[in-house]
Amino acid sequence: MEPPLMCLIILSVLSCSTDRAGGQAISASENPIAVGKNVTLFSQNQVTTGAWLFNNNLVVIIIPGGAILAANWTSRVLFNSTTSALTVMSLSLEESGTYTLQDVGSSASQLVLSVQEPISGVSMTTNGSHLVEFNDTVTLTCAVVTGTSLSFQWLNDTAEVTPGGYVHFNDDGSSLTLAKVMRYDEGPFKCNVTNGISQGISSSAQFNISCELRASLRHRSMHTHITGSHITLSCSAESKPAATIHWTLDGMNLNHTGAQLELPMVEESHSGDYRCHLYNSVTSRFSSASAVIRIMAPITAVMVNHTGGVAVAEEPFTLNCHVSGEADLIQWLKNGHLVSADNTTVFDAENRTLTLSPAQPADAGQYQCQASNAVSNMTSIPYTLEVYYGPNTPMITAPSLALIGKHVLLNCSSSSHPPSVYKWSLNGTQVANTAEYLTGPLAFNMSGMYTCMAFNNVTGRNSTATHMLTVLAPVSMASITAAGAHPILNQMFSLTCETVGSVETITWMHHGAPLYPDGNTSLSLNNATLTFDPVLMSHNGNYTCEASNPLSGLTSENYALNVIHGPGVPNVTSPIVTVEGSSATLNCSALSYPASQYTWFFNGTPVANTSAYLASALSTNMSGTYTCMARNTITGDNSSADTVLTVLEKIKHVHIEVPVHPPVEGYSYMMTCNVSGPAYQVLWLKNGEPLITDARVVMSMDNRTVTLNELHRNDSGQYHCWAINPAQQLASPPHLLLVNFGPETPMVYGPSMAVEGQSVNFSCSAVSLPDSHFSWWLNISLVANSSVYVTPPLTLNMSGQYTCMARNPVSGKNTTRALMLNVIENIESVVVKNDTIPIDGYNFTLTCVVDGPYTSIEWKKDSAHLMATNHSHYYMEENKLHFAPLTRDDDGTYECVANNLVGPHPSPQYNLLANYGPLSVAILGPDLSTSDLTISITCVADSRPQSEYEWFLNDVPSSVIGVGSIIQIPLLVSNYTCKATNPVTNVTMSHTKSLNPFGSASAFHSPSQKVLVIISVFMMQVLFY
Repeated sequence: MEPPLMCLIILSVLSCSTDRAGGQAISASENPIAVGKNVTLFSQNQVTTGAWLFNNNLVVIIIPGGAILAANWTSRVLFNSTTSALTVMSLSLEESGTYTLQDVGSSASQLVLSVQEPISGVSMTTNGSHLVEFNDTVTLTCAVVTGTSLSFQWLNDTAEVTPGGYVHFNDDGSSLTLAKVMRYDEGPFKCNVTNGISQGISSSAQFNISCELRASLRHRSMHTHITGSHITLSCSAESKPAATIHWTLDGMNLNHTGAQLELPMVEESHSGDYRCHLYNSVTSRFSSASAVIRIMAPITAVMVNHTGGVAVAEEPFTLNCHVSGEADLIQWLKNGHLVSADNTTVFDAENRTLTLSPAQPADAGQYQCQASNAVSNMTSIPYTLEVYYGPNTPMITAPSLALIGKHVLLNCSSSSHPPSVYKWSLNGTQVANTAEYLTGPLAFNMSGMYTCMAFNNVTGRNSTATHMLTVLAPVSMASITAAGAHPILNQMFSLTCETVGSVETITWMHHGAPLYPDGNTSLSLNNATLTFDPVLMSHNGNYTCEASNPLSGLTSENYALNVIHGPGVPNVTSPIVTVEGSSATLNCSALSYPASQYTWFFNGTPVANTSAYLASALSTNMSGTYTCMARNTITGDNSSADTVLTVLEKIKHVHIEVPVHPPVEGYSYMMTCNVSGPAYQVLWLKNGEPLITDARVVMSMDNRTVTLNELHRNDSGQYHCWAINPAQQLASPPHLLLVNFGPETPMVYGPSMAVEGQSVNFSCSAVSLPDSHFSWWLNISLVANSSVYVTPPLTLNMSGQYTCMARNPVSGKNTTRALMLNVIENIESVVVKNDTIPIDGYNFTLTCVVDGPYTSIEWKKDSAHLMATNHSHYYMEENKLHFAPLTRDDDGTYECVANNLVGPHPSPQYNLLANYGPLSVAILGPDLSTSDLTISITCVADSRPQSEYEWFLNDVPSSVIGVGSIIQIPLLVSNYTCKATNPVTNVTMSHTKSLNPFGSASAFHSPSQKVLVIISVFMMQVLFY
C-alpha cells in the first residue's frame, strides 16, 4: 500500500475513535501558558499507533517506528516517539483549545490548553472626587492595555470590595458603582487584574466625602458639681468640613463660639441646661447636643445625741441626727452596718431621729449618722449606746446531795448590766454576801433550802432562786454469809448481806448480772436476805451484794455457791471387742459434788478402786461383764453401770494369689485373697479405691476370689485385699496387674514427595504393652528392623509404598500401616540473567534460567512479591520479566523463585540499576588560585554511570580545551562550555557559563599584581584567537 493511502485509512480510523473517553491521561508542562512560550503535552502511556489532534484537526499521525507531522504544524511541533509526548513551540492565542491523543484500538484522552496574553497597562478612572454623604453616586472603571481572560478584584484600602447593598459591579467586574456614598468610602480604591499567568494593579483613587453632622457634648461624668469647681464642656461632631459651634444656657445665647466652654469657680446660680449648636456650611445641616448642670454647696457637720436619760431595757430610747447643710439622704449605722426599720426600730420622715421602742440589750453598740447630697457626704463620730437591764432570774449550780463532813460550793449567776450584787440564806438565815458560797464541813443539820437574791443598783430591780441540799453518811461495809447447813440439792438454803452506813438500796448479782426473785428465789428484810426454796443446780455460781446510797456504794466479795448433789448414773467408756494379747482401758465418770469414789467389778468380783481400769495381756477367757459403782461421801448415795468386753483371736497373714500365665487383653484372669485367722469380711481395692463389680468383674460369694472376664488394658493397676473382723483389719501386700495389649494400628510419619539424591526419614509408632518390635518394607522388600528408617540417597525407582509392621512379642499380634512416596527430579540451579544493558526509558527484560523441571515461576523485588496489573509498566511472560519501558523507579534487588512439587527454589539476588542521563549539567566556580594566577571550574551532571566531560571555548566544537570534571584555566574573559556524555546511554548534554575574572577587585592583593594579570590575559587572548 502506498503511504498516502495508509494515511487515509488511519485518518478514517481516528475519526471514528476520538469521541471516546480517555484510556490514558495526558498533562501539560504548563497550563495556562503565556503566548510565545513552548508547551509539552505528556502521555501516561506510550502510543505506538494513533494520532495527536487539535480541535479535531490532525497534528501528528503515530505509526510503529515513527510519526508523520501535518504540513501546517511541521515547523512548530516536536514528537517524542518513545514517550508519545508532543511539544508545541512559540504558542499563539489561536492555539488555545482541545488537544486529543488517540490510541488506535483503545480510547482517546483530551486536555484543554489555555494560551493567554500577559496583562499590562492597568489603569482606573472615576467620574467624581468631591462627594456628599448619602447624596452622590460615583463609578470607578478599570481598563488594561493588553491581556486576555481577565479577572477583576476591587480593593478599598486593603479590604476586598464585594457587591451588595449600595455596591454594584457590571457584568465582567471591570466597573464598580457606589450608590449614595458613605463617609467610609474615601478609599484609597485600587483595581487588581489577574489571569492564569500574570497580574497587574492600578494606581489608587481617593475621594473627599462631606459628611452630615452627628453632634455630642462631653463633660465630667457627674451632672452635679460642688461650688467653686472648674467645669469644661466639650462639643464635637462628625462633620466634613468642620462645623461652626456656638453655646446657650437655658436658651439664652452665651456669646461664646468654639468646641469648648470653660466655667471657672462655679456657684449655685450657674446651674441650668447648657447646649451647643453646630452648622455644616457645605451640607447646610444643623445639629445640637445638651447637658443639664447642677451646682451645690457641701455638708459641713454631722453629730448624734440622745433625748432623756440612760437606755433601760424594755423602755423607749431616742437618738437624734444634727446636720449642717442641705442633705438629700440621711442613713443610720450600727457597728458599721446600715440600720433598717423593724417592729422595735422607728425613724421619723427624714430619718433625723431613731427611736428604739422599747430598747433591748441587743441594741447596745456604736451608732453613727451619715448625711449626703450630690456633691458631698459626711458621717458623725460614733455614739456609744449602753442598754441597762436585769437582773434576770438567777441560775444556781450546786449538788443536791452531799456526804457528812464534806464542803459544798454553791454558785449563783444572773444576766444583768451593770453586774448584780448577791446574798445567800439557809432556811431564811443569811449566810453569805457573794455570788459563790463555800460551806464548812457538813453536818446533818445543814440539810435544807438555800436561797440566792440578785440586785441591780441602776435599774433598782432584784430577783431570787432557791436550791435544796441533803446531807448523807457513806456506806462502809458489805459482806455475804450463809444461814444453816450445806446447800444440798432440792433443800432450802439462805444467804444474808450484812452492811454498815446509810444504806438505801441492796442489789444482788449472780455471775455479774442483777438477780430478780422467781419461783425458787425470794428477797426479804429490805433485800438483805436471799432465800432458795429449794436450791437447784442452776443456782450454782458466784454471788455478790451491792449496798448504796446516792453518794456512795460498796460491793461485797464473791460468794461461791456449789450445790451438793449426786452421783448420777455413771458413764462408762471401753472397747466392745479386742484381740488377745492386747490391753484395754475402761473409764467411768458420774456427775457429783463433791467428786464420787469409784469401784470396778468383773463378773461380781472387785478388780479396781479408780475411775479408770487398765486390763492388760487380755486372753479369750477375760471376755465378760465389767461393772463400775460411784459413791458421794456427803450424801451417802451411790450408782452403778455395766459394759461387756469380747476378746477375739488375731488375723495373722493376708496375700493375693494369681495364675502363672501373663494377663493378656481379651482373656480371663483370676485373683484369690488367702487369709490366716478369723475374717468376717474380705474387701478388694484397686489403686486405693473400692473395686466395683459389674458383668465383667465378678466376685465369689465370700469375696475371696475376683475374676476379670475379657481383660481390658484399663484393668491395669495396684490391687489389695483386706481381711476384716470387729477387732482387727489387715491388708495384703500390693499386687501390680499389667495387662498386655496391642499393637494398635501404627502411626507413620514421612514425606509423600521428595527429590532424587535426597535422604528422607520415616518413623513409626504403635500403642502396645510391652513395646512392639518394628520393621519397614518397600513394596514387598524388607528395608529396616527399627521404628525409624532413614533412606539412602533417593533414586527415581525408589518411589512406591513404604509399610511399617508393629508386633507385640507377648500377645503375638501384629498390625501395619503404609504411605506412598513419589521421587521426582531435582532443580539444580536458578539464576536471573539479562541480555541487554538496563537504560532508563528503554524496554528491558530479565530471564529466570532454571536447571530442572518446575511448575511455576514467581518474581520478587526487594523481598516483596511482584504483582503485575493493568496499570503496571512491567509484565511477566513465562520465565521472563519485561519492563516497557524501564524507569529509575525499577531500581532494586530482584530474584526469581522456581517452584516444583517439593517447594520453592529462589535464585541469588540480582541488583538492577537503570542507567540514565545526563539529565542536567551545571558549571560550578570559578575558584581563584593566587599562586599561579589561574582559576578552576567544575562540571557536574546527574548521570548513571558517571558522565565523561569535554570543555570548549566560546562554544566552538573544535576548540577542546580540556577533559574531566575539573579544569584549570587562565584568567580570561570568555564563554566556557562543558559537554557531558554518558558512555552507556550515549546521551550528551552541554552547559555554557560566561566568566569575567575581573568582576571583583578583591581577588587581587596589590595594584601591580592586577597589572600582571591584565598582561597575562591579553597574551592568552592572542594565543586563543
